[in-house]
Amino acid sequence: MQDEHVYVKNLLKKNGKTEFGRPVRLVLLTLETDCQDWFYFCAGEISTVMLTERYINPFTDYGFKRLFGEEPHKDLLLDFLNELLREEQGEIRSLTYLKNEHLDSTERDRRAIFDIYCENERGEKFIVELQKTKQNFFKDRTVYYSTFPIREQAKRADWNYELKAVYTVAILDFVFDEDKADPAKYRYDVKLTDTETCQVFYDKLTFIYLEMPKFDKTVDELATRFEKWMYVLKNLPRLERLPEKLREQIFERLFEVAEIAKFSHQQVLEYEDSLKYYRDFKASFDTAREEGREEGREEGWQEAQFAIARRLKAAGISVAVIAESTGLAADEIESL
Repeated sequence: MQDEHVYVKNLLKKNGKTEFGRPVRLVLLTLETDCQDWFYFCAGEISTVMLTERYINPFTDYGFKRLFGEEPHKDLLLDFLNELLREEQGEIRSLTYLKNEHLDSTERDRRAIFDIYCENERGEKFIVELQKTKQNFFKDRTVYYSTFPIREQAKRADWNYELKAVYTVAILDFVFDEDKADPAKYRYDVKLTDTETCQVFYDKLTFIYLEMPKFDKTVDELATRFEKWMYVLKNLPRLERLPEKLREQIFERLFEVAEIAKFSHQQVLEYEDSLKYYRDFKASFDTAREEGREEGREEGWQEAQFAIARRLKAAGISVAVIAESTGLAADEIESL
């Protein structure tokens, strides 16, 4: 208990003062479980810091963007992509973040918003997506997303159609239904391939899918740096400290960036909101999908999607997220 008390005091105080230069009052609520919630009061504001997790959850929007989407922490993304693509890329020396929102050129101007979009020193493009829940047409979505960095390479003057490579990396918090029978395979590298020879026909368009639930290695079983990355991404919020097996400079850096105790007051609030949304969405989606399956057994697949959509909508999930998760059109969801 004393260690946790010091940990919280370090979170709220710097050199005997709070981060905000005002007195802080700490209150400990001891529950019947092992969970303690710490509350701190700053100039009339009340915030809750959940110390059941010392490090952020990378599957929250805030956590993923903090680790991989911020300029000061770009070295983390660079190392991850280097380990992921080392065999065909060699070493990526630098990355530049690009605008992650794109408009289609069709009449409806459908938006595509990438989680992370960047390019290396050779002008090759990388889309890195985090998908928290199963989506009916997620593979279609990744193919659609890849068309944006392809089309933006078109030049108005004389152009011979030469393209820079495009990589789409999808980190999945679910398993594709068609892949459940192969629990040992968690990484899928997809390129345009000749069906007869099984040889790569075009090597400038690559899709990599990482099914995180299948990765079940313990820390002692980690053999490569890439496996260490997989372990950290899956287990970070459950860890109390950096494991000795991961004591390398890049992971020491990651754990420092991910430690909630080092967040400002505003960052804590933003992370809490993101974490709450992640938990609420997961709970609502899992319940809706299960109940939708029950209804859909008799009503058919399409009706099952409508059943899921109705429950997600009732839980306050946005129409855009429901559309991505069920494959239904926005107007169909709005009419429910």
